[in-house]
Amino acid sequence: MDKKTEEFYIRLKEELSNTSTWPSEYLYKFIVPTDKKKIEEVENAFDNIGAVIKTHQSKAGKYTSVSINVTMDSPGDVIEKYIEVSTIEGIISL
Repeated sequence: MDKKTEEFYIRLKEELSNTSTWPSEYLYKFIVPTDKKKIEEVENAFDNIGAVIKTHQSKAGKYTSVSINVTMDSPGDVIEKYIEVSTIEGIISL
């Protein structure tokens, strides 16, 4: 992880700590190339933790947005999931 990304996660953790009480619901939003395997990788990262997952394909069908609403225990857990899915090729975290 580069320094800029690391600093982003540190700021995000501070903001989440200051603006929410934990455990708390958190909404993740990602964009991935429309590829069944990549979409499944994102979904599998949130499997068995009570996540509500919604997908929507772009008009041209090239990309799929994945929205995941899930209760997380702490800001650290939120960031761990971002780091986990960041290894998926072509994923964009919003």
